[in-house]
Amino acid sequence: MSLFATLSRSVALAVMLVVTSPAVMAQIAPTDEQRQAAVEIADALRYGHYANITFDEQWSQEAFQRYLDILDGQRAYLLNRDIVPYRHYENDMAEALFNGDLDDAYALYNQLSERNIARVEWLLARLDEGLSFSFDSDERLEVDRENAPWATRESELDELWRKRLKNDALTLALTDQDDEQIVDNLRQRYEGQLSRLRQTESEDVFGLIMAAVTSTIDPHTGYLSPRQSESFDIQMSLSLEGIGALLQADGEYVKVASLVPGGPADRADVLEPADRIIAVGQEEGEMVNVVGMRLDNVVDLIRGPKGSVVRLDIVPAQAVDMTRSHIVEITRDTVSLEDQAAHGEVINVERDGEPHPIGVINIPTFYVDFDAWQAGEEEYRSTTRDVAREVERLKEQGVEGIVLDLRNNGGGALQEANSLIGLFIDRGPTVQVRDAQGRIQLYGDTDAGTLYDGPLTVLVNRLSASASEIFAGAIQDYGRGLVVGSSTFGKGTVQTLNDLSHGQIKLTRAKFYRITGKSTQNRGVEPDISFPSLIDPERIGESSLDNALGWDTVQDVQYRRYGTPETFIDTLNTQHAARAKENPNFRYVERQSTLARQLREQHTSVSLNREQRQRELEAQEAEQLSLENQRRRALKLPELDEWMDARLESSEPSDDADENGEDEGMPADRAPVLEAAEILLDYAQFQQAQRMATR
Repeated sequence: MSLFATLSRSVALAVMLVVTSPAVMAQIAPTDEQRQAAVEIADALRYGHYANITFDEQWSQEAFQRYLDILDGQRAYLLNRDIVPYRHYENDMAEALFNGDLDDAYALYNQLSERNIARVEWLLARLDEGLSFSFDSDERLEVDRENAPWATRESELDELWRKRLKNDALTLALTDQDDEQIVDNLRQRYEGQLSRLRQTESEDVFGLIMAAVTSTIDPHTGYLSPRQSESFDIQMSLSLEGIGALLQADGEYVKVASLVPGGPADRADVLEPADRIIAVGQEEGEMVNVVGMRLDNVVDLIRGPKGSVVRLDIVPAQAVDMTRSHIVEITRDTVSLEDQAAHGEVINVERDGEPHPIGVINIPTFYVDFDAWQAGEEEYRSTTRDVAREVERLKEQGVEGIVLDLRNNGGGALQEANSLIGLFIDRGPTVQVRDAQGRIQLYGDTDAGTLYDGPLTVLVNRLSASASEIFAGAIQDYGRGLVVGSSTFGKGTVQTLNDLSHGQIKLTRAKFYRITGKSTQNRGVEPDISFPSLIDPERIGESSLDNALGWDTVQDVQYRRYGTPETFIDTLNTQHAARAKENPNFRYVERQSTLARQLREQHTSVSLNREQRQRELEAQEAEQLSLENQRRRALKLPELDEWMDARLESSEPSDDADENGEDEGMPADRAPVLEAAEILLDYAQFQQAQRMATR
């Protein structure tokens, strides 16, 4: 008999398997420590959070809905009748939280757990019976069921899971696995899920409940269990290392939110924001499927001793199907100040056959060697000190302007953002910080004089956040220079970590405002001249996060402007647009970004017909490949046969770099720097012409 034998069991039996499957784990209940911690968290949110939170019925409805989304966001396990006994939380979840009454929240989880375990056992039973998938029907599987109604009958979920099982098998079949490999891989995946479910502890459930409570307030407030707090301490002591990537839950998947500048993943150049990780393996042994695994468990798999290798099976952000994954290797390591140090270069921009030197300083993060600083060492390392040295070196080389590259700079020490601004202005305010009581503290540069008063441009992207946004916003507000690139992240809030009797709470306590009174929260900093970007703002950035605090304003402060760049913006934009139109790298990024958005909007379901699925996949990748090869033809580079080759090539050393370091094989990386230098030269020449005209 074929391994994919005909499925002969009746639907009635399938239903019975789910309904009558015996409980394999004891009912989980809250501890007294967790009840007390819940009360403390409620008080911290009420009295310590930046936002003015009203714990009323509306909040209870939102928190209960959030809890349901965390438990069963795809409406795949629970039936409507499972939820009905707990709908009183829509009115009194706030009261239950303040009283430390967690019993019903745990009971709902236990109901979900029973359904979940029974469903995985149902899948394993289907594998035992043999699969009959021929992949020649016209069926389709809905990809996102976030807004689907709760099922009222078990048979509805049986049909959904039959399609999910079929899709899991088809996804593996499209990677050229044979029948035996498919069943073995699916069995390993489901047995792993079942094992993890049976290992759930009370603290795990408490974490889910508190995640629902805190994320209803804002995405940066959250509870850390004692285990997570200990893990944080271990990470800070550097006894265990990782890959230098910020990971984020994205439905059943874990995705890369950002990379730590100078970290192992950044140096390896094999990960990008919005890549999804579907399996993790060590240097040797089997890969562990992490689809559906909790984020902290995935982090535990990735973390390990310095010098060891971790393997990640990733689906690139631009991939149109989960079958398009590949395995990358990253050597775990620490991130030193040297790895993150600011560094400069000179780019020669040609105009009328003459070279014009433009300085570029890359600033990966805002750092300071606190230990050396506190020890009183005079030559301690910091962003401001390193940038100052680079500025002096570039001035000696006669540059006609300086570009400060803050792309992918996620922030860091606020004091460094303030002092760095002081290199380019002669004293003045830099940022306002408003606390929960409405008190505003003003930070600024108090040192007289400037190190550099020439033409200046700040290059940013969607991953420029926090302190980077404060710096870019101040340069823009002072009229000290141009800001070019794409809209920044929009992280304009401040968090503190506070101890509880059980665990810790990370609490949003304050908000950043520019000297104009405008917040950087949610909207970020809008560039004077916009560049296309492959980073999707609907997937990365503050505005993409649920319940992010909103944008608002406070009173502006007095400051003097150093120039009027806005006078030249229209002309600069016109000249930039003309260059971008002829630049193959810019055209590629713009078209690829548009295509990726269109594909995402169209990708609401997947075909369960093998030939149709293959045609859809090939058609989508053909469009992406066409864009890549258009770019390569224009640059006189060899064309590619497969679209995935473009991603794989990006991590390979290139021989195409010219004397200015330009590498046209990486359009998303180098082209913005070169265009920023072009814009800065335009700006410098306009300023010079203006000065000449006013003499």
